[in-house]
Amino acid sequence: MGEAVDCEASSSVTIGSSLIPIINKLQDILAPVAVGSEISLPQVAVVGSQSSGKSSVLEALVGRDFLPRGCDICTRRPLVLMLENRPAGDSDWAEFRHLPGKRFYDFTMIRREIQAETDREAGLNKGVSDKQIRLKISSPNVLNMTLVDLPGITKVPVGDQPSDIESRIRKMIMSHIRQPNCIILAVTPANADLATSDALQLAREADPTGFRTIGVITKLDIMDRGTDASNFLLGKVVPLKLGYVGVVNRCQEDINKNRSIAAALAYEEKLFRDNPVYSSLSDRCGIPKLARKLNQILEHHIRIVLPGLKAELNSQMNAVYKELQTYGKVMESKTDLGATMLSILSKYCEAFTSMLDGKNPDMSTKELTGGARIQYIFQSIFVKSLQEVDPCDDVTDDDIQTAIQNASGARNALFVPEVPFEVLVRRQIARLLDPSLQCLRFVYEELVKISRTCEVTELQRFPVLRTRLDEVMVNFLRGGAEPAERMIENLIEMEVDYINTSHPNFLGGNRAAELAMHQLKSPQISLGITDSEAQTSRVVRAKNVQIPNKGSRAQLDNDQPISGSSTRTWALPLLFGNWRSSGDSLDSRSIGEQNHSQSMPSVIQLREPPSVLRPVEVTEHKAVEIIVTKLLLRSYYDIVRKNIQDLVPKAIMHFLVNLTKRTLHRTFIQNLYRENLFEELLQEQDALVLKRKRNQELLRVLEQSVQTLEKVESDVSSRTSSLIFEASTELPRITRTSPPNGEISQFRYRSHSRSFVTNSTA
Repeated sequence: MGEAVDCEASSSVTIGSSLIPIINKLQDILAPVAVGSEISLPQVAVVGSQSSGKSSVLEALVGRDFLPRGCDICTRRPLVLMLENRPAGDSDWAEFRHLPGKRFYDFTMIRREIQAETDREAGLNKGVSDKQIRLKISSPNVLNMTLVDLPGITKVPVGDQPSDIESRIRKMIMSHIRQPNCIILAVTPANADLATSDALQLAREADPTGFRTIGVITKLDIMDRGTDASNFLLGKVVPLKLGYVGVVNRCQEDINKNRSIAAALAYEEKLFRDNPVYSSLSDRCGIPKLARKLNQILEHHIRIVLPGLKAELNSQMNAVYKELQTYGKVMESKTDLGATMLSILSKYCEAFTSMLDGKNPDMSTKELTGGARIQYIFQSIFVKSLQEVDPCDDVTDDDIQTAIQNASGARNALFVPEVPFEVLVRRQIARLLDPSLQCLRFVYEELVKISRTCEVTELQRFPVLRTRLDEVMVNFLRGGAEPAERMIENLIEMEVDYINTSHPNFLGGNRAAELAMHQLKSPQISLGITDSEAQTSRVVRAKNVQIPNKGSRAQLDNDQPISGSSTRTWALPLLFGNWRSSGDSLDSRSIGEQNHSQSMPSVIQLREPPSVLRPVEVTEHKAVEIIVTKLLLRSYYDIVRKNIQDLVPKAIMHFLVNLTKRTLHRTFIQNLYRENLFEELLQEQDALVLKRKRNQELLRVLEQSVQTLEKVESDVSSRTSSLIFEASTELPRITRTSPPNGEISQFRYRSHSRSFVTNSTA
């Protein structure tokens, strides 16, 4: 290469010194935090199978022996290698991320530390791990770039490696090279079939277009005589947009004999210079060409992705800031604690009231929430359920007939007594208590649910306060439910205690009797009588029992009880006359006398009455009584039902719902806003404290990263206009009209030292 001036290389070093170190700095900044693995920073990932020469290429780029070597798998953890070019002067040094502040000047110690750190994480017997080792090397003999040495692809597990070691390593490699900002350095030995190269197969899967992949052909010196890798290097076998570079590695014998990298580079230079095929491809051969090409490609890639990278960092920073806001600030004084407590209680009560009143800004459009659910309970569950109940469902005709007969005592009643009606209607009214109390319970449970969905952001920080709020809320709601329950019980007791037959909407005995008579005469007419009642009337009519004549209508219109009756009754027509006429009595007496004069028959024995007696004879009179009783029962029950449907929701709203809205905040203040309870109630979870610290650190890191990028934005924009893309590699070519200060920067490759230096000559 001699002492020729190479302005393009010189400019690359200059540019790399401005941008690539910025990315390396971002690597250092983001490495300690989790977001570092989520943001794709520009870097070069080295991929290849075992013994493909990856380690030799990396050591040649650095110019030092520092990587573990051996016959088996050596790279068992990803090694992030950040190369930093600096002016000549101090000795080369390296620093591990896991040992901050400790500089290594002996590169043999670097190899030992890599091996020790690998063993600590991946075990001593060939295990692998995806946890990175980060190493920074500062030297005037390197070009700025970030390289990631990945474990070599293996086929057969050895040592402690699992049976699926190949798939695990492939997965680890893919996680790196799939990142859009990753340049893939696919290393393949020249004595292998390039078309079946594992490295190129993985690169093609991660980078189908080939715009991010550089091919490296190693071990060019051990190809069969008479063959060469020109077709590989020219991209005729497997074409790549970024092309190929051929290199010569140190063999294991060279390593065993401690052959220096400088000597190996001199041998490589001589081989390419003396070979007529490779000498014509000098721009594609040698470690110096590879270093320069990687530097240029990485620099160009950084220029492209820099705006998107900054936008991604800003997006991450905004997300972290919003999350940090949910954790709140650290409170240090009693005043801060009290103010926070008061704010939480006020916001909680406001959120609760808003949900009840339908003013919640986050109301759902998919389902009913808050106060709408309570309204649904009142109208669609409570009221509708009561309307569907027939008070005669559980009262049979036999029950009514039995009640009427029991109220008549030993006499046969001529009128419908009031006692059976009152007994039956009280029993039906009492049935309204259970659904009313169930309605109260439903509303109570809904209020508890609403209270637990009122998530004030600050409450997430304080689990103790959240628990105490729930306790106070439940006790408060239970306290409001008790008077509501008593009120409902009193409402039912009031209705049971006084049967107001003077109610203007009550049917009354006269009207009920008329409807009953019409039902018997015209059963096909619907008068609100059930099928069972119509069936009863048809049975009575089938017996041809005499129906009362019009002369008894005056008695029907009389709605007052008959004077002298022991029980209150509604007037009905006299359906039956005297059981015996005078003629019938004479005939019976004469017959009795004749029979007595004859011989006496055997004694008639009566059956013992059963323990439970039920009336069995259904006469037309009894049928009318049954129908009248049912009509009166339904009429009065309907009056009471409407009262209960109206008053129970009012009682629940007054004693429970509205009371909660009015006095909840005062209740919280009385129970929780106490200075001696502040520290206990506002105690944060340890996990939340750690999250806040982590996010604070993450926010600081992201802000620092954005500031770092902003510092070079002006430099990048000013240089972008002078870029000319080289057609063969699509890399930027930097030109200057005149060197600054009349100096010409020269990039030299010295054979005796095998180092990259920058000189200036007048």
